[in-house]
Amino acid sequence: MNILHVVSSPRGDASYSIKLGNGLIEKIQAAYPDSIVRVRDLANQPLPHMGENLLEAFFTPSEVHSPAQQAAVRHSDEAIRELLEADVLIIGVPMYNFNIPSTLKAWIDHITRARVTFRYTPSGPEGLVQGKKVYLAIASGGVYSEGPGVANDFAAPYLKTVLSFLGMTDVTLVRAEGIKIPDLQESALEKALNSVQLELLQPV
Repeated sequence: MNILHVVSSPRGDASYSIKLGNGLIEKIQAAYPDSIVRVRDLANQPLPHMGENLLEAFFTPSEVHSPAQQAAVRHSDEAIRELLEADVLIIGVPMYNFNIPSTLKAWIDHITRARVTFRYTPSGPEGLVQGKKVYLAIASGGVYSEGPGVANDFAAPYLKTVLSFLGMTDVTLVRAEGIKIPDLQESALEKALNSVQLELLQPV
């Protein structure tokens, strides 16, 4: 089983989203001891945000890319290669200001490429990244799975939408929430991991 762990929190060992992602990996490795884990650390090795050269490279045939376009698109090529090689994708999502970190948004921009990870057809867009199991390891100071906080969660709906657009529809939300609320903080991580019923997966 090939596992890709996308880390976007800059808080290292103190990060709940990283702890949650690592906990999910432990569960998967218990079921699949020979699993291989690759970590894409967006906090310490961020991808460049969208710029002119990258946009031009996306819409220009690769055989006529300029040197600047070749340099810009290589990050996207590498990120997409990692994604396509993975059977399981674990995305660590610390919720900042009701949404995802900008480094995670940059990664999304690099993997969302027409004719590579999706295509337009006469019947509408078609995602080309299929057969993946995705876990969104979301950590938040407040509670967003229920109550008034639901309306302020722009992280999970956005990620589920863009992943589905790319063909990844088997998405499980795992939330360590309320980590800034005294009565919930101590049990947030354990509760999140206990909520996961690991599904049997077959490598693609």
